[in-house]
Amino acid sequence: MTASNRAARIAKLHTSLKKHYKPVPNSNRPLMEHLLYACLLEGAPAELADEGLAKLEQQYFDWNEVRVTTVSEIAELLSSLPNPMNAATRLKRCLQSAFEAFYSFDLEDLKKQNLGKAVEQFEALPGMTPFVLSSVAQHGLGGHSIPVDSYGLRIMFACGIINEAEMVTRKVPGLERAIPKSKGMEFGSLLQQASIALRQDPQDKTVHAVVSAVDKDAVKSLAILELALKASAKVATESVEDVDEEVSKSSAKKATTKKAATKKTPAKKAAKKVQAKEAPKKEAKPAKAPAKKLTKRKPR
Repeated sequence: MTASNRAARIAKLHTSLKKHYKPVPNSNRPLMEHLLYACLLEGAPAELADEGLAKLEQQYFDWNEVRVTTVSEIAELLSSLPNPMNAATRLKRCLQSAFEAFYSFDLEDLKKQNLGKAVEQFEALPGMTPFVLSSVAQHGLGGHSIPVDSYGLRIMFACGIINEAEMVTRKVPGLERAIPKSKGMEFGSLLQQASIALRQDPQDKTVHAVVSAVDKDAVKSLAILELALKASAKVATESVEDVDEEVSKSSAKKATTKKAATKKTPAKKAAKKVQAKEAPKKEAKPAKAPAKKLTKRKPR
C-alpha cells in the first residue's frame, strides 16, 4: 500500500470515529502515574482504568507497597477491569522494572531529558508493551506517539490500513504522519473506545458503522479475522495441553518398540544360523581341464 493511500484511509477512519465517539480528556498526572494508568487502560474503558488507579492509591500507602504485593492480590482489587490478571501483571512488572532502573518512583526528571532518550529508557523496561510505551510517550512526555491496543489493530486491519505482517509487529506505519500531533490524543481516545466496544461485542453495530465508512468489506474482514484468531488460539492451547500428551505417547511407543526389537534380535540371529545349517550344500562344480598348449610344427 502506498503511503498516500494509507494516509487517506487513516483520515477516513478518524472522521468516522468522530461521528460516533467523543474523546476523553487527558488528565494531568505525575509521570509514574501515567505509566501505571496506561497498564490499566490497555484493553479497558477509561472510566474503569480511572477507578482502578484510584483504588490502588486508596488501598496502599505508596507505590512501593504495591510493588511488593502479589499479582493475585492486585488483580483482586482490580476485579472490575475486563482482564484484571493481565492488568495486574503489567502494572507490577512496570513498577518493579522502573524501580530497578531509576531507584525511585518519582520520574519527573525524565521530562527534562531529550524526548527520544526518555522514550528509550522506558522502552528498555521489562514488561513494557507497545501500547503502554506509546501512552506514556504521548500523555506523560508530550511526544507524538498514538497508542493502539490489540483490538485497535484489528480495526486498522479491517479498514485496510495495515496488513497481517504489520498487525503481528503491532506497528502502524505512517500513523503519526497522517494524524497531526494536535489531534493525536483525540484520535487515540476515539480508537480506544471503538477497540473496547469491539472487544466486548464482535458484532457491535457502532464499530461496524465506523469501519464500513472506510472500507465496504471491513465488516467481513473483521469476521474472518475473528475466526482466524480463535483458531490460532485453539491451536496454541492444544500445543500446551494435547501435544505434550501426544509427545509422551510417542516416546513411550518408541521405547516399547525398541525393547521389542532388542528381544527379537537374538531369535532372528539363531533362526538364520539354523537356516544356514539346514540349507543343502551346493555341489561343487567339476574343475575344468587345463587347456592344452598348442605347439608349432617345424617345417620339414
